[in-house]
Amino acid sequence: MPELTYRRKLLVLTICCTALFLVSMDTTIVNLALPAVQRQFTASVTSLQWTIDAYALVVGSLLMLSGSTADRLGRRRTFQTGLAVFTVGSLLCSIAPTIGLLIVFRMVQAVGGSMLNPVAMAIVTNTFTDPRQRARAIGIWGGVFGVSMALGPVVGGALVDAVGWRSIFWINVPIGLAAIVFAAIFVPESRAARARRIDPVGQLLVIVILGSLIYGIIEAPRAGWVSAQTAGCFAVAVVALIFFVPYEQRRREPLIDPRFFASIPFSGATLIAICSFASMGGFLFLNALYLQSVRGFSPLHAGLLTLPTAVMMFVLAPISGRVVGSWGPRVPLMVGGAGILGTGVLLATVSAHSSLALLVPAYLLFGIGFGMVNPPITNAAVSGMPREQAGVAAAVASTSRQVGSAFGVAVLGSVVTSRVHGPIESGFAPASHVAWWIMAGCGMAVVVLGFVTTGPWARRTAPEFGEPDVVAVSRP
Repeated sequence: MPELTYRRKLLVLTICCTALFLVSMDTTIVNLALPAVQRQFTASVTSLQWTIDAYALVVGSLLMLSGSTADRLGRRRTFQTGLAVFTVGSLLCSIAPTIGLLIVFRMVQAVGGSMLNPVAMAIVTNTFTDPRQRARAIGIWGGVFGVSMALGPVVGGALVDAVGWRSIFWINVPIGLAAIVFAAIFVPESRAARARRIDPVGQLLVIVILGSLIYGIIEAPRAGWVSAQTAGCFAVAVVALIFFVPYEQRRREPLIDPRFFASIPFSGATLIAICSFASMGGFLFLNALYLQSVRGFSPLHAGLLTLPTAVMMFVLAPISGRVVGSWGPRVPLMVGGAGILGTGVLLATVSAHSSLALLVPAYLLFGIGFGMVNPPITNAAVSGMPREQAGVAAAVASTSRQVGSAFGVAVLGSVVTSRVHGPIESGFAPASHVAWWIMAGCGMAVVVLGFVTTGPWARRTAPEFGEPDVVAVSRP
């Protein structure tokens, strides 16, 4: 790719950040609209889980394929295709006549979503080749995520209150169309010098592993946790995993290169991403139901109450990046994990009548935790891979986030569903206590992993694959 002027690079960054903004704000808004969807379709909590997890599951399953496809066929072409499919999927979601079709259309939306953030990050990392410029670009990227999280609750709440839940999908259409046009004009095409081959068997096994696990967990409250259906789903996942690992080890160009996971910092970043995004997915899902279905707040009021979470994410993301640049990832990872842990402990005491004096500090604490933990994950995962495989590298990082989010909604939602007896207004809060303790456990895991995987011993396992240059990438 020819060298671009700095102004042109900023235009490319802006267009790529548009995709991040689109997908991130959509996630927040959809969670906020779930009670309205539930009322219109008389949907069960399980159906609401699928509304979120159908998207996350498809995205998580296809991210690796999208990354390798972008490296092979062209990142701009794949990016534009993703924008087009995401826009069409959003339009279909807005006219869905049943909850079942809404779930199906969310899966269409997810096919496009799988081609957006990881491919956009690959475009950014290949556009900003200078480490200092790349650090600024990744900082802006993280800031856009914070802005989308901050605007999502307010914009979504206002739209659901004033127009209805369908309007949350309408706003994606003009933004998506504009991004397609601007990408064609300003984003240069780029490919990997030697792209990986498509791995259809590995791709199918990933879909089977994730799909059977998520299906088993979400449907367990209805079918029974020890039922033949649930046991069968888990058995299928285990068998698929048993086939997947040796198959990938034998392939010359595997879908997921097992050697990457010999690097303790990279493996640690992957596990931390799963734990932290499981907390995030579960938090958004359960909190939306609690504030609206249990407490009776309007969508806008619920969005405003969770605004402290988004504000802290927005404020602390760049600060976390500076801390990583100066002292490494250990401090922000451990502080972030402690914030998630503390939030789980606080919310484990929540009742149907808890005061805002309990809720608002918990929301602030979660924003602090997630705002601190996300930037070091991004930097370690992306910079720890070869730049010529940037599409695949970014897809690995994004896959762990989507998988974590899907498991958070599935596990925490199913735990609550299994324990609710009687009306949701009275039974939801006490049933959620176990789920919040699980989230606290995820926070503790982040603290431990953040300490163990960032020491000298862990760093010595990384050189074969290029030791993650966290300092260079994170420095402002």
